[in-house]
Amino acid sequence: MSNKSHQPMWKEEGSAPSFPALKETAFADTVIVGGGITGIVSAYLLTKAGKKVVLLESTKLVNGTTGHTTAKVTSQHNLIYDQLIQTIGEQQARLYYEANQEALQWVRRVIQENKIDCDWEDETAFVYTNADKETETVKNEAESYKQLGIAGSLTDTMPWKTPFKEAVSMEGQGQFHPLKFLSPLIQYITENGGEIYESTVAKDIEKGDRQTVITKDGAKAIGDHIVIASHFPFYDDGFYFAKMHAQRSYVIAIKPKTAFPGGMYITAETPTRSVRSARLHGEEVLLIGGEGHKTGKKQGTEENYQALINFAEKEFGIEQLLHSWSAQDLVTLDNIPYIGRLRKDENIYVATGFKKWGMTSSIVSALLLSDLILNKQNRYAELFSPERFTADPSIRNFVKQNSDVAGTFIKGKLDRLFREQEALPPNKGVVINWEGKRAGAFKEEDGTVHIVDTTCTHLGCECEWNEAERTWDCPCHGSRFAVTGEVVEGPAIEPLRKIGRD
Repeated sequence: MSNKSHQPMWKEEGSAPSFPALKETAFADTVIVGGGITGIVSAYLLTKAGKKVVLLESTKLVNGTTGHTTAKVTSQHNLIYDQLIQTIGEQQARLYYEANQEALQWVRRVIQENKIDCDWEDETAFVYTNADKETETVKNEAESYKQLGIAGSLTDTMPWKTPFKEAVSMEGQGQFHPLKFLSPLIQYITENGGEIYESTVAKDIEKGDRQTVITKDGAKAIGDHIVIASHFPFYDDGFYFAKMHAQRSYVIAIKPKTAFPGGMYITAETPTRSVRSARLHGEEVLLIGGEGHKTGKKQGTEENYQALINFAEKEFGIEQLLHSWSAQDLVTLDNIPYIGRLRKDENIYVATGFKKWGMTSSIVSALLLSDLILNKQNRYAELFSPERFTADPSIRNFVKQNSDVAGTFIKGKLDRLFREQEALPPNKGVVINWEGKRAGAFKEEDGTVHIVDTTCTHLGCECEWNEAERTWDCPCHGSRFAVTGEVVEGPAIEPLRKIGRD
């Protein structure tokens, strides 16, 4: 029942048009780096405001996190509101909810006004638990809903008749097909003066009277404003490598044997189980997600898909396994995204750290950043400011997270496994000792061996093998590399060094 391709379902029915690479110099009011939902919606909003936009994407549009989402458009970011009340206070917690609700309503309105056929469905979202240790947490979350005026409550029934001990619902949420939603926005951008370039890797920024993005190939994009919407910021003037960590999670799409009654679901406990329905070629399918872990911290990643398959078979029965894929998300120190100016009084902006809730967080980002660029007031600017550093719980998390990074760095440097190339198993990446240094080796079925230096080209941590995606993943900051060393996912820009070939 295994699916070895690990391709997201969305691309089977939707795709973005192709665009050339930037070869020379482009000029714009705003240069946007990143062709996911944040970058595209930001470009759409600024184009509608009459601004010239240049958008740069390192690979293909919606090829990153946006193309690998489960596409729940919801303000119910698992159990977060009670935590936010405790850490940043009731007023700021309410602002977080209202920002995400405004984003949801914006999506709904754009779909209606433009008659976008993107499989939008209104749904109630549920967080449920079967773990005794989480029952009080769920109850506390329901109390926070009352405190903040959120439309939802503790519930003793759910449409999906699975056992649970406690559940909290949030009404008026939604789900959609992300590529179908973004396609008409991309068309609007290009038809109204915007320029989009793919296969264009942003490498650096030169500051001046106008800001200049320098690409890996030496081309330039010059604008009054620069938006960094590249998942992990390619320009790390804000030390984001020390303020976030990367997590991978997994999704399968199945044709179930039993009908699904609707609703969107996620467990409070780990390993997480997330469930929603979708449409594929007019038929109902289910998306089952979960099994998250810190990037580079787990080697038997194929087991994650099997765990989701086992869950789906037990709950719904599997008539057919259609797709399986994984996604990578960034988590900030206080679980709130960094959205806003990179530095006070500079026209460089960033949006990152969406913690697996990118559909609303991306829209929050686009709305906030476009307001800042257009000199409009936005009441959420302070809440999401990248310059914030909340003492509780951020300092504890900061120390823990970075001591973990340091430990990973040191452990990786000392790690040694296979010593003889002949002992390599096929279709599996292993760490070997190559002339006294740590290296990563991968043997193809035909016997071809790819050997790379496993030292991440971002900041020097040692990459670990990801069995499911057949990539070398950095456990410190989430960069991922192909077996031949090419960058699959940043923040790294340069490939792993090739140190041997068979």
